Amino acid sequence: MCNNCNYTIHGRHHHFGWDRSFQPVETVAPGSIIRFECMDSGSGHFTRESTVADIGTLDFSKVNPVTGPVYVDGAEPGDAIKVTIHEFEPSGFGWTGIIPGFGLLADQFTEPALALWSYDRESMTPAAFGKHARVPLKPFAGTIGLAPAEAGHHSVVPPRRVGGNLDIRDITVGTELYLPVEVAGGLFSIGDTHAAQGDGEVCGTAIESQMNLTLTLDLVKGANLKMPRFTTAGPVTRHLDARGYEVTTGIGADLMEGAKAAVSNMVDLLARQHNLTAEDAYMLCSVCGDLRISEIVDMPNWVVSFYFPRIVFE
Repeated sequence: MCNNCNYTIHGRHHHFGWDRSFQPVETVAPGSIIRFECMDSGSGHFTRESTVADIGTLDFSKVNPVTGPVYVDGAEPGDAIKVTIHEFEPSGFGWTGIIPGFGLLADQFTEPALALWSYDRESMTPAAFGKHARVPLKPFAGTIGLAPAEAGHHSVVPPRRVGGNLDIRDITVGTELYLPVEVAGGLFSIGDTHAAQGDGEVCGTAIESQMNLTLTLDLVKGANLKMPRFTTAGPVTRHLDARGYEVTTGIGADLMEGAKAAVSNMVDLLARQHNLTAEDAYMLCSVCGDLRISEIVDMPNWVVSFYFPRIVFE
């Protein structure tokens, strides 16, 4: 709970997608500390009693709700909103799903799957994945952004110049994120909170988990950013590094095909080494494995690597 917050934006003040015509729920001065009550990406659709059948009833018009928008006084096009993340208040429950038609390997995984997570909201110790694994946690907000200048309603699914569904796990406690302003006040919103995610979020979902969070909104006049940028407070993979990694690769002239090959090869490796189903291996890759471009200069072929932390199985 935030004792020094200037404002609390309640969860009922949420919206789906981005629209410059949305009325702000609050106008704040630069430097304000704000607590946001956020929803998970499924708008609370999944519970501790959910089954895989609930994947089929997910309402895609209500995915990735974001709390806001907040008008930052004095923000104008050409400026930047500086967002400093201070604290997360985790719920202790999360879910990961394979949603047919969604995810990097959608052509290989055509049937739904669902994993439910229970974790200690105070200690945030690694969360158990059945009997197979324990995943180190690192809370962050997957969707964080401002309203675009273009009129009309815009889907929340794709990220854009003003932020949005960035799904960058390093935008966490201590991070300073800078977002380019396109409309007066910026119209800041945030949501889609996660307990853990690998770089790439390859199956399409992370450990999706409802959380509240506290942050500061500052104003940087005349920043003229082309895209978002951020600064981390320290190392970004220390929670995963201790036991090293298993790494698979994808090599070829197409980066997307290389990425698919690297992940598919890791799914096969984990399933074989740890007696997992392919679906469980794929979901584990999404919540804690990292997809990286290793080499993009030695034409005509590029190298994509997938790093899976060995600490998960120890």
